[in-house]
Amino acid sequence: MLLMRVVGLLVILSVAGSLLLWLLTGNARYKAWAWKTFRVGVVVLFVFLALFALERVLAPMV
Repeated sequence: MLLMRVVGLLVILSVAGSLLLWLLTGNARYKAWAWKTFRVGVVVLFVFLALFALERVLAPMV
């Protein structure tokens, strides 16, 4: 669980930093980087939540 918090914090900081750099410089690659990082973060979150759901389904079978 600590690992997910650290990963989540890194994703939030990366997206915020990229958006800040985009606002300061106007370079579109920072906005693209923020969007890609956000999408990867959402996918990781869904995989993590799917593993929790799978655990709840399979745990009673053991």
